[in-house]
Amino acid sequence: MSNSRKWRIGASILSVALLAFIAWHWRGWTAQAQVGAAYGARMTCSCRYVEGRSMESCKGDTEPGMEIVSIRDVPEEKAVTGRVPLMAKRTARWRKGFGCLLEDR
Repeated sequence: MSNSRKWRIGASILSVALLAFIAWHWRGWTAQAQVGAAYGARMTCSCRYVEGRSMESCKGDTEPGMEIVSIRDVPEEKAVTGRVPLMAKRTARWRKGFGCLLEDR
């Protein structure tokens, strides 16, 4: 068997193993992404619309490990959306008398 053929077989086995690993863990990763996106949206919405602070001052309020969650503020709707690329998106909206509530998915 040539070295090229051995290399292709090894690369194929590694690719299948990697795909199996991703498939096995995908549901857990997406669940964690949903929690992170919801947490980021809810905390930032409360910071912005309950406490009345700027987006810049709210950045330090999240927990370590939240760097992957991107936060988008929509001031005209008093809403904040947290997003984890390819995995999760959650929006929290300020409601008078209730504070910031997560919207249904």
